[in-house]
Amino acid sequence: MSDLGVSVVICVYTEDRWEDILAAVSSVRAQSRPALETLLVVDHNPALLERLAKEYKEADEVRVLANAGPRGLSAGRNTGIAASRGEVIAFLDDDAVAERDWLRRFAEGYADPRVMAVGGRTMPIWASGRRPAWFPEEFDWVVGCTYRGLPTGLVRVRNVLGGNASFRRTAFDAAGGFATGIGRDGDRRPLGCEETELCIRLSRARPDAILLIDDRAVIHHRVPEAREHFGYFRTRAYAEGLSKALVARSVGADKGLESERRYATRVLPAGVARGLRDAALARPGGAGRAGAIVAGVLTAAGGYVVGSVRARRGGTSFSVAAIEEADHDRGGSS
Repeated sequence: MSDLGVSVVICVYTEDRWEDILAAVSSVRAQSRPALETLLVVDHNPALLERLAKEYKEADEVRVLANAGPRGLSAGRNTGIAASRGEVIAFLDDDAVAERDWLRRFAEGYADPRVMAVGGRTMPIWASGRRPAWFPEEFDWVVGCTYRGLPTGLVRVRNVLGGNASFRRTAFDAAGGFATGIGRDGDRRPLGCEETELCIRLSRARPDAILLIDDRAVIHHRVPEAREHFGYFRTRAYAEGLSKALVARSVGADKGLESERRYATRVLPAGVARGLRDAALARPGGAGRAGAIVAGVLTAAGGYVVGSVRARRGGTSFSVAAIEEADHDRGGSS
């Protein structure tokens, strides 16, 4: 699959991340296996759209375009998918940088034609320079990173994680695009799970589909100082519960919570035990990590209950649109 064309989509929304965006694009341009193109999709921010268009005016392999759908990450990704030309579409967060072999590892995963998605490993870059002593690795998903409990190596999974993932184009033909109404919308409450819902929908549309994680496909994700505090931890855990309720309502609790059951019954109790052991040995942060795990579980469970009630009452919903191929000669700058 050495000739497989890979488009990279980076969704952006704020000029506050200007340097991060430039670093993300630079990391794609430095890949050992070059991308076919990089698409910067700007989420309803005309000033940022204009500034990026000027920045990459002379870069033929970088295109800047506006989100053609409603505000939010899902619609931005769908815009990028529709405008892209690659047989595979990879997604990179706007505040992350990819290691040099990131795309090469993704491309290798598609040697089997049944493979519809390949994800990678996301490592945190803490603004303070180190992980907060109380912050459990089991909850690194709170800051958009790979967490303790995920399988290692090259393995089949139920779903990939959206900030470091790729999909075969035909996956979207079979299942449609990312659902709007689940994922992030700028600085609003940090909802998520849109990639989980898509992957489950894909597996239903294509029962023979294989979804992989290759932990050699590594990106490094910036964690701002505001997200190193317990207040954000709790808010994000609650939002995750809300999102899981939406997914479970859509695809059924059996599939929607399949991976979460193992995580809650095996991974998290082991994490609490490690924290308590570290506390008994007077190691820094042990009690805090154990307490954070318990608090995170209870908060996410509360969000799930609230989200389930809202979903049953019809107060929260999302929609899935088919991906319509865009005119590749329109809407971007190069």
